[in-house]
Amino acid sequence: MRHPISTYRFQFNSSFTFQQAESLLDYLGLLGITDIYSSPILQARKDSVHGYDCIDPTTLNKDIGTEEDFNKMADALKEKGMGLIVDIVPNHMCITDSLNLWWMDVLENGPSSKFSKYFDINWKPTKAELKNKVLLPFLGDQYGRVIENQEIQLSYQDGAFFSNYYDYRLPLAPKTWVLILEPLLNKIKSQIPQSEPHLRELESIVTALNHLPDRTEKDVVKMEERYREKDIIKDRLSKLINGNTQLAKVLQNEIRSINGSKDNPHSFNRLEELLREQAYRLSFWRVAADEINYRRFFDINDLAAIRVEEPEVFEGLHRWVLEKVKQGRITGFRIDHVDGLFSPQVYLEDLQRHCLDHYSNKNNDGSKDSLFYVVVEKILEGKEELKTSWPIFGTTGYDFMNTLNELFIHQDNRKLFQNTYRNFTGQNIKFNDLLCSSKKFIMLVSNASELTVLAHKLDTISEQHRYSRDFTLDSLKFVLREVIACFPVYRSYTTYDNEKVDGEDREHIEYAIHSAKQRNLSTDPSLFDFVGDVLLMQDPPGLNSSQITERREFVMRFQQITGPIMAKGLEDTAFYRYFPLASQNEVGGNPDHFGIPLEEFHRRSIQRQMKWPGTLNATTTHDTKRSEDVRARINVLSEIPAQWHNALTHWHSLNADKKKTIDGIEAPDSNEEYLLYQTLIGTWPYSKKNDQEYEERIGGYMVKALREAKNHSSWLRPNESYEKAILDFINDLLNNNLKNKFLESFESFIEPIIKAGILNSLCQTVLKVTSPGIPDFYQGTEVWNLSLVDPDNRRPVDYDHLRGLLTSFDGIEDDDVCRNINEMISRPEDGKIKLYVTKTLLQLRRREKELFVKGKYIPLTVTGPNKKQVCAFARECEEKKVVVVVSRFYLEEKSQTKLTLPKDWGDTFIQLPMEWEKVKMRDVLTKTSFEPESNKGEKNLSAALVLNTLPAAVLENI
Repeated sequence: MRHPISTYRFQFNSSFTFQQAESLLDYLGLLGITDIYSSPILQARKDSVHGYDCIDPTTLNKDIGTEEDFNKMADALKEKGMGLIVDIVPNHMCITDSLNLWWMDVLENGPSSKFSKYFDINWKPTKAELKNKVLLPFLGDQYGRVIENQEIQLSYQDGAFFSNYYDYRLPLAPKTWVLILEPLLNKIKSQIPQSEPHLRELESIVTALNHLPDRTEKDVVKMEERYREKDIIKDRLSKLINGNTQLAKVLQNEIRSINGSKDNPHSFNRLEELLREQAYRLSFWRVAADEINYRRFFDINDLAAIRVEEPEVFEGLHRWVLEKVKQGRITGFRIDHVDGLFSPQVYLEDLQRHCLDHYSNKNNDGSKDSLFYVVVEKILEGKEELKTSWPIFGTTGYDFMNTLNELFIHQDNRKLFQNTYRNFTGQNIKFNDLLCSSKKFIMLVSNASELTVLAHKLDTISEQHRYSRDFTLDSLKFVLREVIACFPVYRSYTTYDNEKVDGEDREHIEYAIHSAKQRNLSTDPSLFDFVGDVLLMQDPPGLNSSQITERREFVMRFQQITGPIMAKGLEDTAFYRYFPLASQNEVGGNPDHFGIPLEEFHRRSIQRQMKWPGTLNATTTHDTKRSEDVRARINVLSEIPAQWHNALTHWHSLNADKKKTIDGIEAPDSNEEYLLYQTLIGTWPYSKKNDQEYEERIGGYMVKALREAKNHSSWLRPNESYEKAILDFINDLLNNNLKNKFLESFESFIEPIIKAGILNSLCQTVLKVTSPGIPDFYQGTEVWNLSLVDPDNRRPVDYDHLRGLLTSFDGIEDDDVCRNINEMISRPEDGKIKLYVTKTLLQLRRREKELFVKGKYIPLTVTGPNKKQVCAFARECEEKKVVVVVSRFYLEEKSQTKLTLPKDWGDTFIQLPMEWEKVKMRDVLTKTSFEPESNKGEKNLSAALVLNTLPAAVLENI
């Protein structure tokens, strides 16, 4: 079974196609990449920039190429010995594109649709007006105003009627066409002889429509009759209208009449009556939070969750990609948002079974090596561990990303740094308290409907037993909200067939119940105990099988709601409200942490090698809040807390007169100002080329940050005056037309930070490629990439430039390598030094596959005065050995202009394993050879020697 050695992520869209990707395969091969890792490639909505808004999983996205284009690219990969890992989205589909035929069928046929089981719709919500209907909260204003503004229009095409809201075309249920055709029939009866065939045919069509089975019919025979007859009726109506010009004209007049006139409100009554009879209820988008009755991806109304746990849905969703697996053109999958699935374990087992059935290699011995390559987008919180029972190779790499990032944060300065943040911003709240309040805020403004549905299910369960029958709906809803707010991870993973809940799941549930109790001492604790018993499957005596099933169903639904609320509360709210060191505010990260000891880095690396050697090691993705190079630079601030404090105070004073007061609030406030300064530090260009473009990028980011924080602006209610004040503040800060004291101070402060950030970035790259796991490179990050959260991180990559840089290494003799490295280090602006390190180590990794995939991970002891600045380990497989040495913490607090590299290592040594016999080593980066020094039986490498040219060394035995 083929598994990757390294991966390179491409973001496919209309601006980057299969043909373009194919043209880059030689470049990727020279770089050392073994597998393309692609964004979703199935048919998405028109002009999608990311592909996660799929509308048809049975065909390719036409924006990025044809079937022939895809096959040609995939075959070219095979010829070069490379693989293709494809991102698939089993959790949701886009429903605001009329080309989503599954969803359109549901809107036309309601619960009677053969696709109704595909979507997670509650056809019996608490709001009576929504019974057997699906709420469509897509209108830009109140329903009545939208209708009377003629924004919803009736239309006819090819034997069917539709309601149209701008580009969104919705089918009308065939039985309701009677409301259009019957009045039309009565009008033309007086104009056409009764014997006229067209008249009789129209009468027959109206009769047939009246006899159609209802759209709520669930009897299989009746459903089949409905589909058969409605298609016949459509065909008859199409032929009738196409064959009679006069009738077609009368129909268009009737449609114009139904569409109403702006000067006559009563003229819209027929249109309203027609819409009232549909299987959907159009509404103002703000209604969604309280009344939406289909499960969504997070709080995005456009993306409806699908029930991939149903075999028929699984088959429809995976048919195309599994055929490509069978053809050998897809060699791996990345599973998007696995936490949204009903049962991730069952889904992943089903996927593996289908892949292995399709794959030509049938030798499945149950080991990881015999599995099809699958990784999941799973965010691990705190000490949470990935489920070893899942038949996968690991995650998409956020866990590694955060571990690596924390290695470059100076732990000793935590208290000083956080005090500076609190004193400057006035933020004294504990982060965990802020997270709980953020999650409760999300449940109030975005996911109130989902919480209400869950509370009603729990209320029904409470009626099962005398111990719980007195609990009220409101009290249960309150307790649910508190428990979800306190849930420490994205979700638990209980399954229907669990007899009990144990392990991590039990710990997380018990923690949430206990924490919620402690936060609500005035609330009856038995309410929390009841919720805990249901979640832990501790059933009271006397329940029948249907009552137990009802409880299990609640547990499964509870697990699907905690993840979206954690994501929105943490990643998209709390992370934008609290950021002492913004580089820690990353997916899977925790802004309350402040670095990890070297020993913890080694422990996690050993565990990764033991349990998940095939997991991805990511440092930047399409979803990261900041790129790896931005984080690497911001981390430098952790080394100089006093200087950071002084700079903040000085800049705040310099820029005070640039702020504005909006509705009594200073814009920006001190918290936003703090974030802006760290953002400028992290993204400041190596060489200023386009000041206007940079200002627009920073402005766009800060507006997004404001809206995500939801304090002074939001996506729901943008505060344009406040946002403009922020943009004006940024413009004043970056204005270099006049003497700008802030810019003078800022550029002086940041110069050594940029240098240290470069060294951090190079060391990060070395660790990513050589640590246990599969290094993953996001497009364009083989050189410097100072991008922020999307859309900033999805800008096009100049591959012509990168190809030129890469080929410039051709023909360099070993004796000239150090000289070339020194030249690249002295002029680092073009990122060539990072590209050199990346390609050299990826080529080593490809050459020594067994060593890096299966080799042991051995932490090495470092001695001497600067031992805390060095991380060293060895990889060993049989006779092959590699020693990795990286440095960190380059700035001294006393003199921020001084870099400790490479002169000041003194008697700092790396101890090699005692059992290693005589070994000579060569740095693959500098081509310099070393022989360990022997001292009292120990074999040592001098840090001053191995780190003489670069901040890192990768030594292989020769």
